[in-house]
Amino acid sequence: MSELKQSKYIDITTDYGFKKVFGSDTNKDLLIAFLNELFRGRKVIADLYYNKNEHVGDTEDIGSVIFDLTCTADNGERFIIEVQRTAQGNLKKRMLYYSSKLIADQAPKGNRRAWNYAISEVYIIVLMDGFRMPDVGEEKYFLHDICLCYRDHGKIFYDDLGFIYIELVNFVKAEAELDNDLDRWLYILKNMSSLKGLSKYLRKPVFEKLFQLAEYSKLKPEEREMYNASLRNKWDAESIRSSQEELLKRAREKAMAEGRAEGEAKGKAEGEAKGKVEGKAEVIKNLLSLNKFSISDIAELANVTEEFVKVIEAEEKETKGK
Repeated sequence: MSELKQSKYIDITTDYGFKKVFGSDTNKDLLIAFLNELFRGRKVIADLYYNKNEHVGDTEDIGSVIFDLTCTADNGERFIIEVQRTAQGNLKKRMLYYSSKLIADQAPKGNRRAWNYAISEVYIIVLMDGFRMPDVGEEKYFLHDICLCYRDHGKIFYDDLGFIYIELVNFVKAEAELDNDLDRWLYILKNMSSLKGLSKYLRKPVFEKLFQLAEYSKLKPEEREMYNASLRNKWDAESIRSSQEELLKRAREKAMAEGRAEGEAKGKAEGEAKGKVEGKAEVIKNLLSLNKFSISDIAELANVTEEFVKVIEAEEKETKGK
């Protein structure tokens, strides 16, 4: 494999780079420091153990489980963290599935009564590099910290299952704007491979160790091969994602244009509101007939709810059944 033109530091958002920096007992102090910043004082990890299994990863998708961790807090509590670097498709559902499996796997094979559902806390941390959180509109948050809450008043219902999504594309601070160590970690994650050295804004022992580990020149020949392969995989994934986003954008623009045209035409005869609804219905029917898009894709393309798409789908099935 030919060697790529390299920067001084490796890209630590690649699977290999992330595991190189954070994935060994020797360097677990770095991972502990990073995770503690993500929890922002809600949890303080004193130690962690790298579980060997990656049983919930989906190898058919781009990205997989990076770490499956058992953590011990400073008060002695134990909890599970899974770190993912994953593609965008069905992101929320997949993370819910992974967390549910981590919970279900804690159940003993027998004597459930004695166990009494003594479930450890479970947290899923998702490193989103180069893609956005689905269904957030124009929001530009770079950290999404999620738990189960009451819908009416927002009070926490269950705090022992959490999801932390790190949306690096929205982190745009310059070095001089870094306010705290969480900012510094995210800045390094996003920009490491383009940095020339450790600036005055990053001069802390934990970051000095990280920069030393991430020097490309210190990798052994076999490590360079593995890193280069991981970097190519990341670039390929980004290229595929970019192409998919462009196709989706074009399809959305075409669908919306057709919907507007149909809606305007019908609106003149039957009223603007009714025309827009029927226009969208026609677009949805056309997209359903192609058998190429999921319900969620069609809802996004037509800018309607999934429930509305399902109603149109049911009506179409009923019409064809007559």
